[in-house]
Amino acid sequence: MIVQPLNLPPAPLRLRTLDGKQQVFDPCRKKWIIITPEEWVRQHLLHYLITEKQYPQALLAVEKTISVNGLSKRCDIIAFNKHGKGILLVECKAPEVTISQQTFDQIARYNLSLDIDWLLVSNGLTHFCCNMNTAEQRYNFVQEIPMYKSE
Repeated sequence: MIVQPLNLPPAPLRLRTLDGKQQVFDPCRKKWIIITPEEWVRQHLLHYLITEKQYPQALLAVEKTISVNGLSKRCDIIAFNKHGKGILLVECKAPEVTISQQTFDQIARYNLSLDIDWLLVSNGLTHFCCNMNTAEQRYNFVQEIPMYKSE
């Protein structure tokens, strides 16, 4: 697999090749993961959240299973506050996947059972971050991913 540059700061990822497959070490899951285009984006976003936005690594869940309308789904990244409340829900797509309304519908469906205020959708090249306005049932988009706040 050829890994492509992303619209994120460079990340000092731990990489290896095993049985002819490129892998990356996921510091949150504490295991080696085969690199797919989506995983490449996820690992760069994790690094960005930890180093640039100061999200504690221990409060990040990767590929967390949730139940949505009785179906088992996996969230790419959920950031929690120190009280265990989800504060940021992240959906990662491969760089060749265009971020669309369908992508936002997906993360919004996941969020129905999570009730998280901040949503982030990224394909590594384009990032959309928004705050949920539940009263008006709409997204308020922002230019910057919020810094971690410990409250």
